[in-house]
Amino acid sequence: MRLLFLGAPGSGKGTQADIFKESMGLVKLSTGDLLRAEIQNDSGLGKKAKDFMNQGKLVPDEIMIGILENKISEFEAAGTGYILDGFPRTLPQAEALDKMLKRLNAPLDAAILIDVPEDELLRRLTSRWTCRNCTATPSFPDGKPDDAVCPVCGSNDLYQRDDDKRETILKRFAVYKENTYPLIDYYEKNGLLTRISGEGTVEDISGRIEPVLKAL
Repeated sequence: MRLLFLGAPGSGKGTQADIFKESMGLVKLSTGDLLRAEIQNDSGLGKKAKDFMNQGKLVPDEIMIGILENKISEFEAAGTGYILDGFPRTLPQAEALDKMLKRLNAPLDAAILIDVPEDELLRRLTSRWTCRNCTATPSFPDGKPDDAVCPVCGSNDLYQRDDDKRETILKRFAVYKENTYPLIDYYEKNGLLTRISGEGTVEDISGRIEPVLKAL
C-alpha cells in the first residue's frame, strides 16, 4: 500500500501516520530522514544536497525525487508499503512524484486529507506550552491557569514557544494554504483524495481512517 497523508499544522496527520504504520505494517517515509541518511552515507545525491544546504539553499526537487526513487525502488522490490511524510508539499513536487512513481509502475493508492476547521486548529496549537525543566508540552485548551504546573515533573516554569503563538501559527496557515490547497485539488481530480474529519479524539479520527484503508 502506497499512501500520502495531508493536513494542516495541528491536524494530527503525523500521529495518524504513526498509528497506521504500526497497525498495517507500513513504513513512514520521511524525506527529512532520507536526506540526512544520504548525506551521512556520502552518496552522490547526498553530496549534491549537501552543497545546496551549505549555501543556505533549499535542496532542489529533482534531488529529493532521486533520493525517494532509490528508496521506493527498494520498497517495491521487497513488497514494503509506505506512508509519505513531508513530501510532496507543493504542486510541482506532486507532479514530479507522480512521474517518478509511473516510471516504477507504483502509483499512489490514496491521499488521505485530515480536515480540521481553522479555528479548531488555532485553538489546539495555541493551547500548547513547554516546560523549561523537562521539555514536556502540556496543553491547556481553555487557557493556561496562573497556577498551572507541568503534569510530568510538577514544575511551574512553563512558557510558550514562538512556534505556538497565534501570530506565528497564522503565518504557517497562510503558507499551508498557498502550497497545499493546490495539492488537495490535484489529488481530488485524480480520484485519490479522501477527506477525513479531524475533529474529536485521536481514536475517533483513526476510526474514520481505518475503513478507508481496509477498503483499499
